[in-house]
Amino acid sequence: MAPPPGTAIALGDPECVALAEIELCGELIIAASAIEEERLSADRIDEVLRVLRVGTDGGQGGRDG
Repeated sequence: MAPPPGTAIALGDPECVALAEIELCGELIIAASAIEEERLSADRIDEVLRVLRVGTDGGQGGRDG
């Protein structure tokens, strides 16, 4: 059974990595097309890509520095 959309898994196989990258690019394109601004903010990109920031705030998603 394939994982649900938005849950691409890259385990080292070059084809799997490429497919995961394509899926992430697609997610960014969809997010960019849904806003009125010229560009996605860094925070919105992190949200779309499901990036978790680990830092001085205990991993609560804040930016360091």
